[in-house]
Amino acid sequence: MEAPGEFNSGASVAQRRISARVGAIEESATLAVAARAAAMRAAGAPVIGFGAGEPDFPTPDHIVEAAARACADARYHRYTPNAGLPELREAIAEKTKRDSGLDVSPHQVLVTNGGKQAVFQALATLLDPGDEVLLPAPYWVTYPEAVRLAGAEPVVVPTGPESGYRVGVADLEAARTERTRLLVFASPSNPTGAVYPPEEVEAIGRWAVEHDVWVLTDEIYEHLVYGDARFVSMPAVVPDLADRCVVANAVSKTYAMTGWRVGWMIAPLDVTTAAANLQSHLTSNVGNVAQAAALAAIEGPQDSVGEMRSAFDRRRRLVHGLLSAIPGIECPEPHGAFYVLPSIEGLFGRDFGGRRPASSFELAEVLLDVAQVAVVPGEPFGAPACARLSYAMSDADIQEGVARIAAAVEAAEE
Repeated sequence: MEAPGEFNSGASVAQRRISARVGAIEESATLAVAARAAAMRAAGAPVIGFGAGEPDFPTPDHIVEAAARACADARYHRYTPNAGLPELREAIAEKTKRDSGLDVSPHQVLVTNGGKQAVFQALATLLDPGDEVLLPAPYWVTYPEAVRLAGAEPVVVPTGPESGYRVGVADLEAARTERTRLLVFASPSNPTGAVYPPEEVEAIGRWAVEHDVWVLTDEIYEHLVYGDARFVSMPAVVPDLADRCVVANAVSKTYAMTGWRVGWMIAPLDVTTAAANLQSHLTSNVGNVAQAAALAAIEGPQDSVGEMRSAFDRRRRLVHGLLSAIPGIECPEPHGAFYVLPSIEGLFGRDFGGRRPASSFELAEVLLDVAQVAVVPGEPFGAPACARLSYAMSDADIQEGVARIAAAVEAAEE
């Protein structure tokens, strides 16, 4: 017998409590891990969490000060334009030209409640039931859920460490059907840290133009690239794609503003207009104080961006080296964002005090219980033999957390 509120797609209308559409949504694995780790810490456990995908730095002072001034400004105490403050939309258009070389009009910009809402609204605006969306795996956990909520079907295109977790044109063409409507593209990638070279970005963009496939390109980690890796925006290197491309972005990762919830989508004018109509019934305008803060972030000093990137680069090399030294773990080197996605399949079946995990879900539970270290299992990312670790944390916590994993692995019997 079902508990009250439990989803049952076969229940009658009278019995059903949750819609099939919402009942089918999976909880965000990253938020679930972060919540359990936080609960354990609140109970006194010294948990080290590699789960949260957010910078551990405070928001820069000049951004916070701009928000404080906005709080006292009466014009921000009322509704403002649904699509965003005009000055912020203009600043985003100018920032896009500055950082990506992509010319867009402020009217093509829609300010959203974080990058996540930009992704949801773009997909809801472009997709219909029966459409297929090409989704290179590993992928961010939200992409397939957003596709399904739009009534479309995600078509997973697998990649692996041998390709640097990058999909190729041949892979996409093999997955394309007459129902293919859109490709979700992310470089740098969450969860792999993969960065596509410019020539690969261009090749994929030209393939999309040739086959009239829309592209949703998630550029939220555009400034977090390391070594010889280079970020390029697909519609900038393939101008012919601009009329079939939506860019999603936000201030959250670049400026340590995850909690401020300001993102945006840039699209052809008809798509932006339709998405703005949708947003008018969902949230209206984004919080004005947060918009004022985002304006200060985009237009103000950019020194903090380079400082945070340097710290992440150091931590990237640190966590990669430490994980690679653990027998049974294979860790490809990431080149962007702030994640590593090591293969942990070599640890499956080992005896961790009477527990023999056979999946990344089970191994993540073991590590949390035995080592008091929180990692995110790979299944929700389309990478069941892997785990995602964020290195957006102090060097000391990285060293201590990986040392605990190493100790737990060493104590486990094969």
